[in-house]
Amino acid sequence: MDFQFILSLVAAVFIGGIAGYLGSLMITKRMALVGGALGHLALPGVALALVYNFSVFLGALLSIMIGAVVIWYLKVLTRLSMETLTGVVFATGVAGGFLILPISDAERVLIGDITRINLVDSLLAVILGIIIFVVIKRIYSGIVLSEISRDLAQSEGVNVAKYNFIYLVAIALAVSLEVKIVGILLTAALLVIPAAASRNFSGKLKQYSFIALTIGVISAILGILFFKIFNLPAGPLIILAGFFVFLISLLKKLYYDKKTV
Repeated sequence: MDFQFILSLVAAVFIGGIAGYLGSLMITKRMALVGGALGHLALPGVALALVYNFSVFLGALLSIMIGAVVIWYLKVLTRLSMETLTGVVFATGVAGGFLILPISDAERVLIGDITRINLVDSLLAVILGIIIFVVIKRIYSGIVLSEISRDLAQSEGVNVAKYNFIYLVAIALAVSLEVKIVGILLTAALLVIPAAASRNFSGKLKQYSFIALTIGVISAILGILFFKIFNLPAGPLIILAGFFVFLISLLKKLYYDKKTV
């Protein structure tokens, strides 16, 4: 087993796992398409990183953060909805990114390229994955409670605005990491599919989040193994592996519901 494959597998496992974990909150908060929008916002930064030869992760993160600030500022200035402003900003970002992006790099930017993962990328995925998990685990129940009742959450001492900000920063970091393995087109799928499958497997909130994390890890491992066997792009294979697990969860749920009728 070559060293590059091990680096790719480690990075994919940590990114897939933390994506599934964050995705469990994303579905709870009805933000399933946010990951896709943030992925598109990453394009200008990724394009600049490739042109000027610096970290794709930093380029993606910088671009996402700038886009998020622009959306927030326009929201303050106008009466337009957040969804409308997000659509305007990420579409503009995509247009600008494609003007900068070298055509030769278009495929790996859109669907990722696990073979470009190096030791620094792998360590970054491990360190940030652990940090994000620890931080979000501490505020997870508070975020869920705020979705049930904002007033109840505040009465329990939950700083709703602060928790939401931390969660959005965690999503931005995760999406910036995801670009390396699944590209900008598939970031939302890596967040949402494991969480959707977990909904069909789990019966309790605590189970739900950790099953989503586990499915994210399993999807990543299967995708990387299929990449090694079939020599096809790893990013789409990771997503398809997740979708296969989702289909199994759906069959399980349908069978269980039929038995209980």
